[in-house]
Amino acid sequence: MTFRASIITLYPEMFPGPLGVSLAGKALEDGKWLLETLALREFGAGRHRMVDDTPAGGGAGMVLRADVLANAIDSVSPAGDNRPRLLMSPRGRPLTQELVRELAAGPGAVIVCGRFEGVDERVIEARGLVEVSVGDYILSGGEPAALVLLDAIVRLLPGVMGNELSGMHESFEGGLLEHPHYTRPAEWEGREIPAVLTSGNHAAVEKWRHEQALNLTRERRPDILK
Repeated sequence: MTFRASIITLYPEMFPGPLGVSLAGKALEDGKWLLETLALREFGAGRHRMVDDTPAGGGAGMVLRADVLANAIDSVSPAGDNRPRLLMSPRGRPLTQELVRELAAGPGAVIVCGRFEGVDERVIEARGLVEVSVGDYILSGGEPAALVLLDAIVRLLPGVMGNELSGMHESFEGGLLEHPHYTRPAEWEGREIPAVLTSGNHAAVEKWRHEQALNLTRERRPDILK
């Protein structure tokens, strides 16, 4: 089963973007995952291909139309497609490593990139869109958030990382932030690598790394420990 991502966006030229280089780009080239983009404007209403309209009840900005977005979703995700349908949204479920692992283990995802003031609530309900947030801040649109989401997912796909074990010792994977890292030279600007890391005592190294991870998490992200 190859992970397949379908992006619905007003700006398909933003993809693959950074996903076309490094690990994700090599994996895309090798067919370890698939990416397709749908230009929402192609599903627009009327001669002018309108995708948005003024908000009901008044207010600033524009809202993506339910009928237009539903047509785009239906074209790429017909009945029987078991991929989750996601909407990148600041009011959504926070993106966590747990959610990333859950999505990476599945068949792929249909990802809707919102714009303007938001999306008509009716299409969210009717098409079962799951809202996902990459943080407590506002972006110009859902495209940068979709890139973040896919980057996190793709690196966990089988065969993408050269050393599969490298993903097991990163921040959030073990419920803690990652421990500090060091490499050559042994001394730099009067700062030395902690002696335990060059002792050859693997048990002591693991103990030190766990203690450092615990201390960093307690200091910087106590919410994770809770």
